[in-house]
Amino acid sequence: MKIEKAEHSAKTQIISSNCDVMISFRLDGVIFHWNAVAENIFGYPAIEAIGRNISIVFPINYFKDPQAFISATAEKSTEYETVCKTKEGDRINLLFHVFPVNSETETLQGISLIAKDITDTKIAEEKQAILSSIVSSSDDAIISKNLKGIITSWNKAATDIFGYSEEEAIGQNISIIIPSESKVEEELIIESIRKGEKIDHFETFRVAKDGTEKLVSLTVSPVKNRKGEIIGASKILRDLTEKDNDDERQATLAAIVTSSDDAIISKTLDGIITSWNHSATLMFGYTPEEAIGKHISFIIPKDRMHEETNIIQNIRQGNKIEHFETIRLAKNGSERQISLTISPIRNSRGKIIGASKIARDISLRIEAENKQKFYTQRLMDLNIYKDEFMVMASHELKTPLTVILASLQILKQMMEDDSRVDFISKTINQVNKLNELIYKLFDVSKIHAGKLKFELSHFDMKNLVEAIIDQTSKSTTHSLIFKCYGDNFAVYADEERIVQVVVNIIGNAIKYSPKQGEVLIELRKESKNITVNVYDKGIGIPQSDLENIFQRFYRVSGSASSFAGSGIGLYLSAEIVKYHKGKIWAESTIGEGSVFHFTIPTAD
Repeated sequence: MKIEKAEHSAKTQIISSNCDVMISFRLDGVIFHWNAVAENIFGYPAIEAIGRNISIVFPINYFKDPQAFISATAEKSTEYETVCKTKEGDRINLLFHVFPVNSETETLQGISLIAKDITDTKIAEEKQAILSSIVSSSDDAIISKNLKGIITSWNKAATDIFGYSEEEAIGQNISIIIPSESKVEEELIIESIRKGEKIDHFETFRVAKDGTEKLVSLTVSPVKNRKGEIIGASKILRDLTEKDNDDERQATLAAIVTSSDDAIISKTLDGIITSWNHSATLMFGYTPEEAIGKHISFIIPKDRMHEETNIIQNIRQGNKIEHFETIRLAKNGSERQISLTISPIRNSRGKIIGASKIARDISLRIEAENKQKFYTQRLMDLNIYKDEFMVMASHELKTPLTVILASLQILKQMMEDDSRVDFISKTINQVNKLNELIYKLFDVSKIHAGKLKFELSHFDMKNLVEAIIDQTSKSTTHSLIFKCYGDNFAVYADEERIVQVVVNIIGNAIKYSPKQGEVLIELRKESKNITVNVYDKGIGIPQSDLENIFQRFYRVSGSASSFAGSGIGLYLSAEIVKYHKGKIWAESTIGEGSVFHFTIPTAD
């Protein structure tokens, strides 16, 4: 085959690059030139290669369209990279250029190629990529620097630990993260590196961008160039700050366990005691040496052994047991009433390996509770005696008071023209008040005993309120104003008891507004309730007293305490309203007056 000028030019380049693979083959892929470098790299002698298809070393059909390779090369100098195989079956990476082999008539007859074995380079690149990935993804800070201390590389973990970005750190002296008092450390490290020595797991402190100190474990290795010359150092820094915090927390927990007033005991899932604090010794009498290694059952009464089985079952399931009250035995045989809180103990993998118990001595609390129960029962008994006495006293007082009142009324009639009849009238008035108080006390006793009787009937609430206002107006100088909103005020209730409520509230409004002559009484029909509102412009009630005024025997503090009263009326009113499934409440402003409200359901 005749070779044209282009082929001659190609050969000239091939010959000049005698360190590279030089191969020529026809368009059908049959090799016609194979140099010594090709022999060395692929393992085929020229005599074995020439005349065979290029596919013996290149991937099958790689050059099935030679014209495409030549066209691409004509447009620009193109490099190709592929994986070839040797005679022994090994794979190698080749980087190559192609040149046309033309006939005398400028017809493409074949291809020549110059190739370099880049297998070592590819392996090095892969290793570099792997190393870069490791450095990039490492949780440890990996930093390199030259022998002058100038930072040349800085990974993501270094940014996370010290706060400086890669752009901020590279080019800076390593001293930016070294505390001033530790500068001498860096000089010693550089001195060791110059000698080719490696420094392993050196614990020291470094400083983050925000000034916080970091406890780190430092490993420093020399960095060498291709000639083996030491040109710098690589540093791996592991942040031990969390470990240091863990140590502190562990020490704190240990101090808490040691100083706790509660007995703190740990055990395996088989019930073998593994720790026993000072309070456990005080509570049960056994020293740690006597307790550790023994089964927990030695402090459990025989009739309570089933509790331990249940406890272990719950712990194995990961359940916590809180405030379980039980009895345990001390060394001297005495019983200890305790409250137990038991939690699972897990290892670093989350597996449950035991249980921790906190035992609190509740003997004093139980004793106090028993005393409280005794005194509560005693008070209840006394209260019953008191109520019985009040019923008896009220009953016994009513008869003589009735006789006294009747006698005074007769005497008043006999002395109708006598100037001293006013004294009789005043006495009758006070007897009526005393009689009213006795009836109230009698009602209080019945309410407390649950024996207050109610006689329910249908009546009109409007008529009832109007009658009370008309009757009250005759015995007071106050002006009672009545306003009614709505119609049909029929209720089903105890009329006498509702009268008692209305009279009491209006009476209070009059009593606590002595300098004001007006009391407003409103009656409203709202949905299924009837509401009575009584407004006065009196002295008012302190906010601190409003919540308590409906309690039995409660007396309002301040200026209101100067007014006579038993603290029974509002309590009785509240109980009566409550019985009728209504509500009663009050609003007040000191110096401006009060308004009392109560509701009862309608009859429909």
